[in-house]
Amino acid sequence: MTRTPLLHSLLARPLSGEQIEERSFACIDQLAPEHGFLPDQWQVVRRLIHTTADFGLTELIRFSPDALTAGAAALQAGRPVFSDSNMIRSGLSLPRLRSVCPAYGPESVCCHVADADVAEEARQSGLPRSLFAMRKARSMADGGILLFGNAPVALLELNRMIIEEGIRPALVVAMPVGFVHVIESKEELMELGVPFIAITGRRGGSPLAVATLHAVCSIANQQEGKEP
Repeated sequence: MTRTPLLHSLLARPLSGEQIEERSFACIDQLAPEHGFLPDQWQVVRRLIHTTADFGLTELIRFSPDALTAGAAALQAGRPVFSDSNMIRSGLSLPRLRSVCPAYGPESVCCHVADADVAEEARQSGLPRSLFAMRKARSMADGGILLFGNAPVALLELNRMIIEEGIRPALVVAMPVGFVHVIESKEELMELGVPFIAITGRRGGSPLAVATLHAVCSIANQQEGKEP
C-alpha cells in the first residue's frame, strides 16, 4: 500500500512556528478546566501546560500574591538568576532575558553544581552537590531570581538562608521533581513570605522552571508596552 507522509498536509497548508504556538494556546484556552487564576497568572499556567500537555497542572500551581509583580520588576532591573541545574541554565533564552533588560549576559545566569570546589565539598561531607552550589550562590540570592527544577536539597538550603540569615530573593520558582525532600521543601518555602511560583507535590522539572521564567519575561514586557 502506498502511503502519503503526513508532512505533506503541512506543506500544503503552511504554518509557521509562531502560528503553531498561537493555535496551541487557543486549544489550551478552549480545553482547560475551570480555574480561578488571574489573567497574568494564567499566562504562566498556560505556558506550563503548553510545555507538558498536562492540564492536571492547573490543580498544582501556586502563586504568592506578589510573585509576578516582584518577578517582573527583578527582570526589568537585571537581577541575577540562579539555577539548580545546568539544564535550566542551557534552556533559558538569553534573547528573552535581554528583551526585558539589555544588561543580561551569559554571566547573569549562574549554576555552580558542576564546579570543582562544590564537588569536593560534597565528596568530603557526603551531602549533595546542590547544597554547596546554593551556598556558593549566597551573594546573589538576596534580591536574585532563583529557579529550582531538579534539586530539593538546594531549595531546603535556600529556605534555611531565608529563615536563619534573612535572605530575601526577588522570586523563587520552586519546581524540584522527585521523591525525597521534594514535597516538604516546597511546602516550607511557601510559608516563608517570599515571592514564589511553585508546583506542589512531587511533580516539577527543569523545563517547567525555564518555561515559568520565560512567561514572566513576557509579562514584564507587556507591563512596559513591548508586547501586546
